[in-house]
Amino acid sequence: MRVLVLLCLCMGLLHLGPVAAAEPPRLMLASGYHGHVAVADYLVSEKLDGVRGRWDGQALWTRGGARINAPAWFTRGWPRVPLDGELWIGRGQFDAASALIRTGDPADPAWHDLHFMLFDLPTDPGPFDARVARMRSLVATSASPQLRMVAQQRFASVTALDAEFARVVAAGGEGLMLHRRDAHYLVGRSDALLKYKPYDDAEARVVAHAGGKGKYAGKLGALLVRSADGRNFRIGGGFTDAQRAAPPPVGAWVTYRYNGLTSKGLPRFARFLHVRDELPPPDPLR
Repeated sequence: MRVLVLLCLCMGLLHLGPVAAAEPPRLMLASGYHGHVAVADYLVSEKLDGVRGRWDGQALWTRGGARINAPAWFTRGWPRVPLDGELWIGRGQFDAASALIRTGDPADPAWHDLHFMLFDLPTDPGPFDARVARMRSLVATSASPQLRMVAQQRFASVTALDAEFARVVAAGGEGLMLHRRDAHYLVGRSDALLKYKPYDDAEARVVAHAGGKGKYAGKLGALLVRSADGRNFRIGGGFTDAQRAAPPPVGAWVTYRYNGLTSKGLPRFARFLHVRDELPPPDPLR
């Protein structure tokens, strides 16, 4: 039996799913944007709603440390240097990208719709504006249709930045990322990298289901969840009818959005976003 399994693996007939890495990739993480920065000191890009990916020069990994079983053609021609980016299909297509990466079927034609949107070079010692120039060169010379670079722009004022933010959100985007031009790549959460979004988001674990009433009778009314720091609360909105009929199971981690905290420190207006297939690891130490 063992010989048959090995033979199938070599022939590409059997897929065992993502393989966990020894440890998660060490990544730079964003802090929240709250205004009061010199906007001209930053390069600005759209925040993409995809799956964070790390190319180590030979293989693709998720933020949580699972190897991504991408088809060989997907990464053909990519540079042999570490790349940090987002595996992205398009605005509002997170679930499709996540499902493709989770199932990891190299024969799935949906891989042609997925792109690695490059936004940083983890091992490059230069400041961010120099890294941007090098990324443009790497993408141009790779000749890979699946490798693209996230567009970076400069804005002279908060007014111009806010106008771009409004445009992106109105078009269905998540928001913006601001990266200080003189910043070096630092592992862990950094004030040199800021996310500008219309809401906050976080993860929590489902502990129970609350039944619905009225038109939701017999379906999900709300998820009872527990955050990583032990707070219990309800998520009652953001679900489709299909999700209310087949809600995330007890024990699943979900991502929710909210608008600040209540006086008791609980998320205000928590709304369901999606099931979290892989919980992000704790912030890495520098």
